[in-house]
Amino acid sequence: METGMNRELSGRVAIVTGAARNIGQAIAVGLGRQGASVVVNVQNSSAEAEHTAHLIIEAGGQALVHLADVSTPQGAQGLIEATVERFGGIDMLVNNAALRREARIDDLDWQQWRTVLGVILDGAYLCAHAATPWLRQSSAGAIVNIGGMSAHGGSRSRAHVMAAKMGLVGLTRGLACDLSDSGVTANCVVPGLIDTARGHSAQGTPAHHSTHSTLLGRRGTSEEVADLVVFLCGPKARYLTGQTMHANGGAYLG
Repeated sequence: METGMNRELSGRVAIVTGAARNIGQAIAVGLGRQGASVVVNVQNSSAEAEHTAHLIIEAGGQALVHLADVSTPQGAQGLIEATVERFGGIDMLVNNAALRREARIDDLDWQQWRTVLGVILDGAYLCAHAATPWLRQSSAGAIVNIGGMSAHGGSRSRAHVMAAKMGLVGLTRGLACDLSDSGVTANCVVPGLIDTARGHSAQGTPAHHSTHSTLLGRRGTSEEVADLVVFLCGPKARYLTGQTMHANGGAYLG
């Protein structure tokens, strides 16, 4: 356990969906490092989720693993109920769960379209909707949706992913407006050109990674994205809401 740190989120409760690896894992661990109790949500990667929970506890937080398909109302509601049962409330919701499958529009069938939008966009809506009563009760409620660079810059073979990720921008603004009367903030973080394991998947490096470069001359890390998310969940970001923030090393200018 890490000690001697300024733990700004002590006593707070966070949910991170899609937290088995990469950016989701880094966010969950970053929140735990600041003292939060973190619910690690995955659909079925239980071993990886348990590893994330172990890292959170090592960092000084508390952790609970909850398997659920957040693209369904039952899955999202069950996640919220399990969180409240264990920790007594919810202060932070990070909607990170995503599928990044590639298919050109010629081959993109309805089921592929619905599956991707279901996890990314429906999942964020369902979790936010179910968590809203508890977030409103928090003195510092915060929602962070994790977007995607290709939605803003364009890419081949990702129409479904881009549609879902751009939808998160609109959802973020709507949440910011609807929840502002309770002081709940909602923001969207858009990672770009991040060095994660997905770049070495069976489908290879995403197309937009080969057509963009960064001003800084390197890819970002999951931890650098997590730092921004943790900031938006913390006490120094209470005047920031409805914003879309890009963490891409200046890729749009490269």
